[in-house]
Amino acid sequence: MAITTTAPTVDATGIHAPTYAEVLAFLQSQFRAIYGADTYLEADSQDGQFLAIIAAAINDTNTAAVQVYNSFSPAKGIGAALSSNVKINGISRASASASTVDLRIVGQAGTTIQNGIAKDANQQQWALPATVIIPPAGEVTVTATNTVQGALAAPAGTITQIGTPTRGWQSVTNPAAATLGAPVESDAALRVRQAVSVALPSRTVLEGTVGAVASIAGVARYRAYENDTNTTDANGIPAHSISLVVDGGDAMAIASAIAAKKTPGTGTYGTTTEIVTDIYGIAHPIRFFRPVAAPITAALTIRALTGYTTMIGDQIKQAIADYVNAVEIGGGLGGSVEWGDAITAANSIGGGVVYKLVSLALSGPGGAGAPDVPLAFNAAADMTPAAVTLTVI
Repeated sequence: MAITTTAPTVDATGIHAPTYAEVLAFLQSQFRAIYGADTYLEADSQDGQFLAIIAAAINDTNTAAVQVYNSFSPAKGIGAALSSNVKINGISRASASASTVDLRIVGQAGTTIQNGIAKDANQQQWALPATVIIPPAGEVTVTATNTVQGALAAPAGTITQIGTPTRGWQSVTNPAAATLGAPVESDAALRVRQAVSVALPSRTVLEGTVGAVASIAGVARYRAYENDTNTTDANGIPAHSISLVVDGGDAMAIASAIAAKKTPGTGTYGTTTEIVTDIYGIAHPIRFFRPVAAPITAALTIRALTGYTTMIGDQIKQAIADYVNAVEIGGGLGGSVEWGDAITAANSIGGGVVYKLVSLALSGPGGAGAPDVPLAFNAAADMTPAAVTLTVI
């Protein structure tokens, strides 16, 4: 397409810049208008090479202008520009984080634990909040953070050692597995969180509650449910109550966000309970769920074609595992790990070219899928490549 200017233009749909080829063609046409239509300007000519250098410089400048224009939008900004843009929503790019885990602390009422440390079977240290006071009930749930950054795992029931013996502190355990730490938040993840954060001044109270919880540091996944009926629903959520399933983040911070955003009189439902005291000194128990791990396995049979290698087989396993781990808590709208989506993932590496998919079967905590694997409303699908059994024929 012929252009009339080499500069970017802005219209109702955004900024547009000509391509390098269009810029070069424009310069060549202008050159020939001056020196004659028969002027030779191909790549092996001196004049042609000179125009190519100018076109490349113009194209580089246009690219920079487009990036600057897009940097003002959270949807298209990158790097430092995106980090600056999201501040208007009251959030910031998450730095590299350590793994976190909810610990059940049991001991004598009134015991104060200062800078407590718990240890797991691998002698990894998990730091409690600076001050933990055991309430009259004799136990309290707190969120501990690994002292080393990175994705350090701790399966349920493996953190059982008291690293800093304190009089009155009797035992510690983790009812659920730790939420793995993460590297510096990517641009794509930050854009998603920014989109959710704008729900804070939302159209509905539930959207505002979800937005507040999603903005908490360390929260990796979440799902919200609302029962606005007069009876307990199919998930066991009581009438006129909300239930949030939150993976990662400090338990007290999550409870405080829910308490601050939910409407008066709305109940909360879950297995994790934190006591939040309002400005009037009234204590409110706030409940939510930590996701229950739902291990998923797959049995896959493929027919190898020309070009197939074992490396491709490993990539197929990884693709299936990546799909499963990305399934929303509770299985999303379908409420399950979808067999059809797993097939799509299995074929994404080169199905039909270097291999053909013969069969794929999924299994979950309840047994074989039919063909989808249903998930409980508070369950998070989990799979490693090793959980995929690959048969090549």
